[in-house]
Amino acid sequence: MTTPVTRSRENTRARLLHAAAQVFAETGLDGATVEAVCERAGFTRGAFYSNFASKDELFLTLASSVGEARLAAVRERITAMLDENVIRETDPGTLVRQIMDSGDDDRLDVMLMSEIRLRALRDVEFGASFLHQERELVRSIAGIIQQIVDSGQIALRVDAQEAARLLMVVWEGMIVREAMGGDDGERLRRVGSEALGRMVELMKV
Repeated sequence: MTTPVTRSRENTRARLLHAAAQVFAETGLDGATVEAVCERAGFTRGAFYSNFASKDELFLTLASSVGEARLAAVRERITAMLDENVIRETDPGTLVRQIMDSGDDDRLDVMLMSEIRLRALRDVEFGASFLHQERELVRSIAGIIQQIVDSGQIALRVDAQEAARLLMVVWEGMIVREAMGGDDGERLRRVGSEALGRMVELMKV
């Protein structure tokens, strides 16, 4: 059972993360100071530092939440497709597009992840933390891919871990370029999912 103290802490963290996303959208990563986030969330610096050790930790957590939201949507879609027994009846490219279209990506997510990667390039310690987080994300994606492979619909030339890494690189590269061109929301998802569908076609046996 969740205690009132735990619920309060979770609520505080959620409000700080929401405020951080809003401030980031307005000022970018460098301009999103702890003070600005606290003011937007309606908390003191003390409340901030009782939940996050630093601004870096806050934004790594925010980046993680973006990835987790995408994975949750994908898992939900796959579960529904397995329950409906339609995975076996769908060609791999179409299958990937249908799965990835279930997300809610937008330009803000792309901007956040791009700035965090720049921060990771400039700061070795931050970069190590980001790479650890990314490896966990790849591992989760690999689990989803393995679930689809185990369904018998797709056989791949590479193992699930390598497929996950390649698909993530392709997805991120495509949506960053589309975002640069001014696209958002549905268009980003469509272009990204179409690129993944083509990549799966190349990787399948």
